[in-house]
Amino acid sequence: MADIEEARKQFERIDTDGDGVITAAEFKTALAQGGDWNVTETVAEAVIKTRDLNGDKVLSFDEFWAYLSQ
Repeated sequence: MADIEEARKQFERIDTDGDGVITAAEFKTALAQGGDWNVTETVAEAVIKTRDLNGDKVLSFDEFWAYLSQ
């Protein structure tokens, strides 16, 4: 299980525009910066969709935290 403070820092690093949500494009960029993860926008959108609890096509911190705490 992740520490919520570390999760918040990680979320803020991925949320590059600081609007409080992670978009598929931000997620894709974060994965690419992490090394060998070169995913398409379509794959990033699919991953976001699986964790997007309210259907707004982005991840809020609460949705991100729910994913990490599983």
